[in-house]
This record gives sequence, C-alpha cells and structure tokens, in this order.
Amino acid sequence: MKPKMYRRDLVTKDDIWNAVVATISEYDYPTRNQTADETFLAFQYYAELESGGHESLLNWFSEHIEEVGITSYLDALVDSLEAVGAYDYAAIEKKYGQELWRKFKALENGESEDEAFYAVIEQADREYDQLDGRINELLETIL
Repeated sequence: MKPKMYRRDLVTKDDIWNAVVATISEYDYPTRNQTADETFLAFQYYAELESGGHESLLNWFSEHIEEVGITSYLDALVDSLEAVGAYDYAAIEKKYGQELWRKFKALENGESEDEAFYAVIEQADREYDQLDGRINELLETIL
C-alpha cells in the first residue's frame, strides 16, 4: 500500500518537489495519460541529463526507443519539454537527437568508433550545460 500524502504535510518547496518525484518514480511509462507522460518524460530527461548526460538518457530509454522508434520518442520528448516551457532544451534534442541515436546504435553494433559518438555527446551535453540548470526552475514551477 502506498503511503498517503496530504497537502498539509507539504510545507516547503522541497517537500512538494520530493512528493512529486516520489509519485513520478512510481509511473510505468507510458501511462496513457498525456499529462502524466509529459511530466514523466520531462522529469526523466532532467534527471538523466544531470546524472550522466545524453549517454545516460539514451541508455535509460533505449528499450522504449527501440520499441517506438527514435522519431516518435523525440517527438514526445520535445513536446514534453515544450509543455513545461523548456524550449531551449527541446531545441537541443531537435538538433542532436537523431544523430545521437544513430551513433549510439552504430557504436552498440560495433560499426563505429567511440570518438564519433562521444564527439556528438560532448557537444549536446555542452549546450545543455550552457543553459545553466534553467530546466530545474521550470520543473519546480510546474511540479
């Protein structure tokens, strides 16, 4: 049985953030609920990029991407980022997403060298880092 959360117990922004993170972490994506799916994707994007960059994101979602295709996944991710106002982050995924996946799969299949993959990863991660964590503020605002 899930522990119940009551609004009266969520006093600070950190309390609210932690409650939302706990709730999102219990989702089985996709949920068939557009708002829940958008929230899940935007939050997981943020969490994976903060913990290990685009490589971590690709590893985390690789099975899902294989299942739905990179175009479908990127469309959903970009829509989710835009839904929370993270337009600069969405632009990074539009710019690099397809190429990152192609190089990720080529490396996985032994068809490419590490350098080609990591050159694109480093560029995408650098652009993410240059946005200086604004996605965190956007997520805190909507969550």
